[in-house]
Amino acid sequence: MSSANGRLSGLREGQVIVYGGDRTTTVPSELANTFRAGDRLIVVDRTGDLLHVPAAAHRAATSAVDAALDAFRTLGRCTDDQISSFFLSFADRLADDEQAAPIFAANADDVDRASAAGRSTTRLRLTEAMRADMIAGLRMWAQMPAARGATERVLDHGSWSVEARRAPLGVVGFVFEGRPNVFADAAGVVRTGNTAVLRIGSDALGTARTIVTHALAPALSGAGLPAGAVTLLDDASRASGLAMFADGRLSLAVARGSGHAVTQLGAVGRQSGVSVSLHGTGGAWLVAGVAADADRFAASVRHSLDRKVCNTLNVCAIPSSRADLVPVFLDAVDAAAARRGATARVHADTAARSRLPADRTGIEPLDRSDLGVEWEWEEAPEVSVVVVDDVGDAVDLLNRYSPRFIASIVSNDEGEVERFYSGVDAPFVGDGFTRWVDGQYALGTPELGLSNWQFGRLLARGGVLSGDSVYTLRYRARIADPELSR
Repeated sequence: MSSANGRLSGLREGQVIVYGGDRTTTVPSELANTFRAGDRLIVVDRTGDLLHVPAAAHRAATSAVDAALDAFRTLGRCTDDQISSFFLSFADRLADDEQAAPIFAANADDVDRASAAGRSTTRLRLTEAMRADMIAGLRMWAQMPAARGATERVLDHGSWSVEARRAPLGVVGFVFEGRPNVFADAAGVVRTGNTAVLRIGSDALGTARTIVTHALAPALSGAGLPAGAVTLLDDASRASGLAMFADGRLSLAVARGSGHAVTQLGAVGRQSGVSVSLHGTGGAWLVAGVAADADRFAASVRHSLDRKVCNTLNVCAIPSSRADLVPVFLDAVDAAAARRGATARVHADTAARSRLPADRTGIEPLDRSDLGVEWEWEEAPEVSVVVVDDVGDAVDLLNRYSPRFIASIVSNDEGEVERFYSGVDAPFVGDGFTRWVDGQYALGTPELGLSNWQFGRLLARGGVLSGDSVYTLRYRARIADPELSR
């Protein structure tokens, strides 16, 4: 239904909606009953999903992007020293126990509410280690050389020249799960002259608000940066994230989380003309080479299962000629679980199960078509193991079923390692434990997220998205000869 001014004022149950150019879907009763004048309907062209954005969520997202856009126009007049001062002040406030006390208290309340609702709190809980990482990351940004306007390349044509120079992108929108530390990571885009809008999961919204009040806002003000340089989208609904990704004024939209929600956000951003960087489905693959050392293999498995994050071991492939490593793998998984006071769950194909003790419990059958499942676990490690014909077979399975993210091989044969590297279609490849894949740990740069290749290879940048990689290029001509012409 539409009003006289051509705006959608309501929906009818069974109303036909066209999507993808030649397909249709219909409005379900729940959507028809809850949709009101002023609300927005987003139709995902790829899937036909009908996404309801209430007017309040749309206003919240629009207001946050407004603030970030205004701040971006002002930020260009601020000095690099001011930006460095912001990061140092933000870090110092988090490091001050008195300033941090309200943040920890708010986080404890968030954790209690999430626990009472039966939701995971593993990534939500603000620990001393997480605070230390946030502080270290912010201080890294403060010490990083200024790169705004940096010259990338000069082409000298004699009587004139062209410079390729870095320039900020603009407003970067973030949607991420309840990890308080992402606040410090995402603020890194300010280093390169961009501004940010952050929409955090509802479980962590209390923590986020308190970080803004006691650390972020005072640090921006004290450095003389515009208040909207890093803006919290203060709305608990998922719809506000959808509304933000649908705002064509964003220069980049970054989604961190898992599964369908991240894929859906990416689709909304793309069809709205926004560049999208998705950091969702993960799970690493580890392959035992024919020349694998059993002790090194066991250590690689054990150290890849210390906690569940995107770079945790998810699938292990073992060649049939090295099936002796199946029990070694199982023992390593058990050791990782014991370290957490838990019992592991292992999904094994028929060939792998035939190599396990008959009385072994916690083993579930695995079909190769399920190798693409990313196991989500809290305390008890959960992983798949499959016996393959050879390393080439493992590479084929990895390229077909994995999210094309992290691939590792354990082998003492350098030729075997090189063939593996050449064959796997993944941005992160190693020869041991998988948990090295982290911007701050591996590259000394706080990351905004890690990109897999599920949706194609990335253009002209690596799989680690960081604040110092969020820029575009401008070209500046310097003409020495006033008579230059073509």
